[in-house]
Amino acid sequence: MDLGRQIIGLTGWLETPAGRYLLEWEQRYLDQVVADLFGFHALQLGLNQLDALRANRMPHRWIASESARVPLQASAPGSDSPMSRAAVSLQCAFDALPFDNQSLDLVVLPHTLELANDPHLALREVERVLVPEGRVVIVGFNPASLWGARQRMGQLKRRVWPRTSAPLFMPNEGEFFSYRRLRDWLRLLSFEVEAGRFGCYLPPLVSEKWLSRFNWMERVGERWWPVFGALYCVVAVKRVRGMRLVGLARTMRRLGAQAQVPAVAVNHHGFETEPH
Repeated sequence: MDLGRQIIGLTGWLETPAGRYLLEWEQRYLDQVVADLFGFHALQLGLNQLDALRANRMPHRWIASESARVPLQASAPGSDSPMSRAAVSLQCAFDALPFDNQSLDLVVLPHTLELANDPHLALREVERVLVPEGRVVIVGFNPASLWGARQRMGQLKRRVWPRTSAPLFMPNEGEFFSYRRLRDWLRLLSFEVEAGRFGCYLPPLVSEKWLSRFNWMERVGERWWPVFGALYCVVAVKRVRGMRLVGLARTMRRLGAQAQVPAVAVNHHGFETEPH
């Protein structure tokens, strides 16, 4: 059997019952996160099926696509809102954004780093365009979850039995990064993680009927095994350290402060005279 026919991308996978469940959870969470983030310019990179900026009140918003100029889809949750219609779609490379340095207040990356050609360069580009104290919101698949375990089992079967027809549960494109690994990347770029959360605790089931039967696991999982959700969401703020004088400049400043005032001589008439 041709394994290429079994490979499903993220766009196609989001149309499955599990994909729709994940998309709805992400939309609800992002609505809460971006609602209270203020500024003037906001950008969403990728995943036009999701309107990550619909609850945000910044006057200028863009939704970028790397493959083609694609407007917001009408099937996206809440795509009929005024906020969605106000967003401008554009096409650009995620590792070469068409924005000036320190020009954006908010950048949302829904599964963007997982599909990027160079995730390190894409994240560095986000750091470049963000203003000091600007926010980045990142959503990604959690490899340390039941969904990630099932995905690894399917990949292992394909390597051991190349002719197997066992389908993969999750998209087979891109690379999934762990929550800890992402935090390390952010720390290297002088980001400070402000909030982090895991979500989507339903088991990796294909049928919508069976997914609905396990709705109780959403509440239980968030309480008892929070780090094993199928998704993680990170909110980080760009910190710019204050400048300080170093080397010769600091030495000259200290010497100038310690310089003594020239002495003034007073003659017997009581008038001040300059020293010889």
